[in-house]
Amino acid sequence: MFSLEQLVRPNIWNLAPYSSARDEYSGKEAHVFLDANENPYNAPYNRYPDPLQRDLKKELKKVKGMPEENIFLGNGSDEAIDLAYRVFCNPGVDNVVAIAPSYGMYKVCADINDVEYRPVLLDEKYQFSADKLLAACDAHTKIIWLCSPNNPTGNSLDRDEMLKVVNEFEGIVIIDEAYIDFAQQLSMRQELPTHPNLIILQTMSKAWGSAAIRLGMAFASRDIIAIYNKVKYPYNVNQLTQQQALTALKDPFEVDKWVRILLEERARLIQAFTELPIVEEVFPTDANFFLARMTAAQAIYDYLVSEGIIVRNRTRVQLCQNCLRITIGSHSENNELIGALRKY
Repeated sequence: MFSLEQLVRPNIWNLAPYSSARDEYSGKEAHVFLDANENPYNAPYNRYPDPLQRDLKKELKKVKGMPEENIFLGNGSDEAIDLAYRVFCNPGVDNVVAIAPSYGMYKVCADINDVEYRPVLLDEKYQFSADKLLAACDAHTKIIWLCSPNNPTGNSLDRDEMLKVVNEFEGIVIIDEAYIDFAQQLSMRQELPTHPNLIILQTMSKAWGSAAIRLGMAFASRDIIAIYNKVKYPYNVNQLTQQQALTALKDPFEVDKWVRILLEERARLIQAFTELPIVEEVFPTDANFFLARMTAAQAIYDYLVSEGIIVRNRTRVQLCQNCLRITIGSHSENNELIGALRKY
């Protein structure tokens, strides 16, 4: 039986959150602000931002179809990742289970928070077994990490296997959907109403073309979001980020256009890679990047750097030996990459 109180660290469950000046008058109209020791000059940057990003969540509700009380906004998805450890995992006691290879920040945050990290290798098709993940869990496992589409492999994870984990694990399951906008598979957000142990991560960095503003999203039950808001720093999302995100959300059709273009470029670039003699295999992808096994990944990477072209060398990552990860760029950038590789 799922019990949020039993999963949350006792000190966090009983935590009295910091009460910011902006929280105390929330919902009331005001025009003279003498409560937060702010400078009255240099408007609008002299005022602290809304600590709960209410206007931004109203717009996200329209785009994501999620109630505002089920949305957490953070300084990139990395904040939501780190908060999961701080909320649920007792340092030196609890552990988490994750697929491998996957996004490196899950382990980095585990190490920072002194939480054991248990990776479970994917198979040769970069898929996972729910039974193997669950077998790696014990009484001190608080979180299972899944990334779909996965990074660095690019493929979507099997939906039925993900649901099996969510249904059978009594702890928290976090599914990172940073690249979901490029995938045919539907988001798992629709599963939230019937799965109180599920947290979905998304971001403005990828399809929305807004990596610079550092805005991550977590979707979860109202109770989990309330705990996240209790633990986060009071003004974790700055005013400039909130303003730029609101501007971006006014034109979601522009994002749809970018995604269509990138998917077309992805197909073109993959086809060109399959024709290169230095490429042994291009793996299936549902992201704005793909993984390719090369004849000599390190040498080819070094050559591209000398040509002023930067890709990601993943050859030291488990199951990614001799692989480069290629982000889909603009038409001209992709042409430059292919032209350089054809001369290698």
